[in-house]
Amino acid sequence: MNIKITGKDLKATDAIKDYVEKKVERLAKYFGEDFDVNATIKCEKNEQIAELLVKTNADTYKAVTAHRDLYAAIDKDIDILEGQIRKMKTKKDRQNKEESIKQKEIINMSNNIKEVENEVIKTLYYEAKPMSIEDAILVLQEKPQNIFYTFVNIDTNKVNVVFKLKDSKNYGIVEPE
Repeated sequence: MNIKITGKDLKATDAIKDYVEKKVERLAKYFGEDFDVNATIKCEKNEQIAELLVKTNADTYKAVTAHRDLYAAIDKDIDILEGQIRKMKTKKDRQNKEESIKQKEIINMSNNIKEVENEVIKTLYYEAKPMSIEDAILVLQEKPQNIFYTFVNIDTNKVNVVFKLKDSKNYGIVEPE
């Protein structure tokens, strides 16, 4: 933990330095000893301004408070910083928890997946309407994503399938014997 105290228009006395160090120790429970603090104290008009900037490896936290009493401003800054740190820590913990739950779900899903061969895995239902071959081709043209269309041939009264050929210009028909 490195603490740098700077005074602008106000001298940083030993008492102020000791007070800042004592209060900053409250933040050690969140980071251990792996953080830096830059404290700036200054005086503007009738107010004392305390600015604390905490830098860690991953994040930076800042609090600025103006008060008639410099010690009260430092206390308020520490409270603000603790709130920011707790909020960020909670947010990160929640993200880590959600990510671990998602990873567990993915692992469970991948363990449950078995390769299926020679089995019907999907069934589609449709209504085969009686129509002529030309009408079936028109319906197939209206739906470019489809490559075939099943219908009841009005002439033979049997189920037929009209399909697009690979050239995408012509059509084929499947008729039962």
